[in-house]
Amino acid sequence: MPGLCCCPCCGEGEEDKKDQPLDKNSDISKGPVTSRGCTDIFCIPALIAAQVVFIIVTIAGVQDGDPGKLYKPRDYAGNYCGVDSNWNNGPTTTDQEYLSYTMNVTSTVDDLMKQLVCSTAAKTALVTGGGGDDPILTTKAEQDDYLCNCCLTPCAKCEGSLDKGEDLTSSSDVFGMSSKLAELTDWSAGASLFSTSGANGDTFSATSFWTEATSYFNMVCLSGCDVDYNKINVSDSSVRSYTYSPMPDDPLYDPWEKLKVSTSSLASPIQSVIGLSFTFSAYPKSLCPYSADLCVPFPGVAFGEITEGSGYCTFEMASEVVNAVGSVAASALESLGITAFSSAATEEFGKWVGDFQKTIDTFIIVAVLSFVIGIIFLVLLRFFIGVCVWISVGLTILFFFFGGLFLFILSGQCDGAGFFETGTQVVTAVVVAGTTAATNAINGQDAVSEDLDASVNGSDYRGVQKYTINGRTCLKWETQTVMPDYTPDNYNESGLTANYCRNPYNEGDPNIASTIWCVTSDVNIPWEECLPIGVIQPECTNGYEVGGETMRDVLYYSSFVVWALGIVWIILILCFVGRIRLAIALNKVAASFVASQPLVVIVPAVQAVCSICWCILWFYCASFLLSQVPDDYTPTGYYETYAEAYGTASSCAFWEWSSDCNGVAGACNDQWPTGSVWKDNACEISDGVVKCWRCSPPRYAIDWRFAISFFVFLWNNAFNIALGQIIIAMAVCTWFFRTDKKTPVVFGALKTIFRYHVGSVALGSFIIAVIQFIRYLMKYFEKQAAAQKNRVMVMVLRAVQCCIWCFEKCVKFLNKNAYIQISLTGKNFCVSAKRAFFLIARNFLRFGTVAALSGVIHSIGFFCIMTATCIVGYFLVREMHDDVSPFMPILLFLFMAYCIAHLFMSVFGLAVDASLQCFIAVEEMKLSESEADFVPSVLRKFAGIQKDKGNDK
Repeated sequence: MPGLCCCPCCGEGEEDKKDQPLDKNSDISKGPVTSRGCTDIFCIPALIAAQVVFIIVTIAGVQDGDPGKLYKPRDYAGNYCGVDSNWNNGPTTTDQEYLSYTMNVTSTVDDLMKQLVCSTAAKTALVTGGGGDDPILTTKAEQDDYLCNCCLTPCAKCEGSLDKGEDLTSSSDVFGMSSKLAELTDWSAGASLFSTSGANGDTFSATSFWTEATSYFNMVCLSGCDVDYNKINVSDSSVRSYTYSPMPDDPLYDPWEKLKVSTSSLASPIQSVIGLSFTFSAYPKSLCPYSADLCVPFPGVAFGEITEGSGYCTFEMASEVVNAVGSVAASALESLGITAFSSAATEEFGKWVGDFQKTIDTFIIVAVLSFVIGIIFLVLLRFFIGVCVWISVGLTILFFFFGGLFLFILSGQCDGAGFFETGTQVVTAVVVAGTTAATNAINGQDAVSEDLDASVNGSDYRGVQKYTINGRTCLKWETQTVMPDYTPDNYNESGLTANYCRNPYNEGDPNIASTIWCVTSDVNIPWEECLPIGVIQPECTNGYEVGGETMRDVLYYSSFVVWALGIVWIILILCFVGRIRLAIALNKVAASFVASQPLVVIVPAVQAVCSICWCILWFYCASFLLSQVPDDYTPTGYYETYAEAYGTASSCAFWEWSSDCNGVAGACNDQWPTGSVWKDNACEISDGVVKCWRCSPPRYAIDWRFAISFFVFLWNNAFNIALGQIIIAMAVCTWFFRTDKKTPVVFGALKTIFRYHVGSVALGSFIIAVIQFIRYLMKYFEKQAAAQKNRVMVMVLRAVQCCIWCFEKCVKFLNKNAYIQISLTGKNFCVSAKRAFFLIARNFLRFGTVAALSGVIHSIGFFCIMTATCIVGYFLVREMHDDVSPFMPILLFLFMAYCIAHLFMSVFGLAVDASLQCFIAVEEMKLSESEADFVPSVLRKFAGIQKDKGNDK
């Protein structure tokens, strides 16, 4: 009975004959069956239960999650800006909400430190001694280590002496370092620091410094982007200072420390510079909640917020620097620094947003016109679809021909010769050879020998070639006057007959051509070389464009493979002409459906809105789950080397698979999502081993709660897509069997589907969601294998994903056809899917042809709608807003037109598939003319409609 919701999943008790898609209880001769029952009803409670579980998981996640962790600024160690507490006892940054930059003192003064410690003055104090003072380094091992670490003597660590600038040999040279350091330690000295006339020369104005700006700055959380050290009361006790010292793991750390505390008079000038000139001022703790070494401002560099409220700061040059070096130079330096921190496009993006706001009225008008263009395209498609299809078929044949020709020409292209020049010569050689062979065959003549001996420059050639390598016609030797010396009388042994190519010369001639030639009829090219008839690819004496012989062979034989495929394609086209015509007719029917039922376009539009809303809601809910990174997820200890913390990548090529090819996973990123690695200035020293490398946690983590949420996300997405498919399929099937094609069918289809078949939609979408979830699970395992540096497992999992993806495409195709069967017969999902499978199996050539041509029509539809929309939009923008650059509006029009084209073409594609099944049903029912009066006229000649008995008389 209609309205009873009792059908089980796989259709127990239902008659199902695989060879007969429509049984006696499923008569659709007058359209989709009206006597229906609810199908797969048990799936509706399952779908509702999934939503309940999703809500429970989300509520539990909201209590502990913080979506801000997914986007809030993070400093160099992974600490969040603007939070009460950070992981692993990190700094409290409640009042420091902006990610800005301070000087990385270690990187900035590293060269100056090496210049001082590795100078002749320091070497004297540390190694040589003198003036009654013993060397500070007392053991030979210490001295050797120092000399090697400074590259003052050849050793394995060095490739040559350090480029540390001018050597410091005397006390005055050492004290001269103070002027360089003063420009770094004095916040107000930015003008001289970035000037080439300053003490540091072009060190900080050079392009190399700013293109590597990330090395010279620390990313830290500050109270604002515009923090200015000049505005801080330096007498305030909260202002801090930092005296530089190399990192404990720096090989020059021990010499530095010993120079600081030595009582040697030789070290006195160096101690003075270390104690006074390496001291930097630092921001107060209230502005910069880190140790003083991380809060040192960089003189002359200011910062501004990228966009208001973003919390991210970007480079600006201080006003005194602009005044000193000029606005152009300052802008150049500023842009280099911004580029290094990947924020160069920010201002341009802001301008684009402004352009969009100005042209919002044009955008709305173009959106409406794009819908109109889509409808016009489908109306016109009915008249031009046949032409489009056959042109596409012809273009495909040309693609095979020219593709093979391209490979053939490339395989024989000589070095220095142009591709088109070589192509012209190949085509000429083929045409001449073919013409000569045809002429000989028609006249019954034997072919003349075309032998040519290259060792005598072709002087023995007596063939009948009368065209040059580029197709120019040769003149007769007896009558040509262009080169009067070359006549049969002067070269009576060279065979100068008719206008055949030869290489005439006499013994002792100073100039001899390298091969045969002739005098041409082209006044601009008096003579040109020839090739013997039948030689398509001559030897290249000066080498080939494609160097390797193996590669040339591959290109040569591939050209014949492509041509063979072209021949196969032509044969298939000839064999499938009838099916192609049927596919064209079905596409015309689909276009007629969309044109006569424009309301159907609302279905995918509503789908799109629902999908966007669901995605936004899910992303918001999932952000609470993703942001919960467990405290024990990332190690909290110290590591000796970067490799130990980060791991090492494989050094093998992708085709090498030995046991030595796997990298080594690091302690910080041995699981996915991976954390990052940073170097702590406060190193840990354990048993004489200096450990400075530490881990920071990732922004997000994935657990079983997210897996549940993600599965519901996939199921709801698949349900939304399937619901649109079955509604459109129901509308097409109803419309197809109606005589009056103008009667609206969309609302009736909605009523039928929501009353009877929501359960089937839920079941079909559940199957898709399960397959997709397994594929994404394999992706998760692939990421874990990559984190573990397991190359073999990564490749295996990628192959598995590829197989699952192919299987998913097949199931989606089957599901779509099952929904059409449900629309026609009212059976449950499993029965309909089975019937659809055998229907496809019986008519696989038809389905394949329709699918191929539908792809062509889809491409044409996207191109036409998008192109027309952009052209109309461009002229409207120029007319309505001539002061705005059309670049950004055109990009938005392009995206919008793609979405609108996708709406129309998705409806069109499903209409083609549904029309095909309706056509097959009519064909298999063998209806008479009076019974099949509803069949669209373009399909009547294909449907095998039988004449009424009264018409046989």
